[in-house]
Amino acid sequence: MIKFVDPRGEVRTEEQPYELAYDLQNAPAGTTVGLLANGFPDSQTFLEILGEVICRRWSHLQVKVWNKGNASIAAPQSMLDEIKAQCQVVIAAWGH
Repeated sequence: MIKFVDPRGEVRTEEQPYELAYDLQNAPAGTTVGLLANGFPDSQTFLEILGEVICRRWSHLQVKVWNKGNASIAAPQSMLDEIKAQCQVVIAAWGH
């Protein structure tokens, strides 16, 4: 007799729905989206391409890209302050 085993594990954590904190589609003109690369190879390149897509999709938005340069450290406070002062939304990403 063949026994089939489902390779998926049991989910032991309760699902938590995610709600957008900021609606880009309805954001006011001039809203700036910050893109923060963590320093892994190609993380900045990926975010630059993502920024182009965002601007094509929502032409009323602006995009700025930062790269913390080293994936093993936290972003410097001065960089976080700069991002906070210039952006209404931030997307952080990594490369590999």
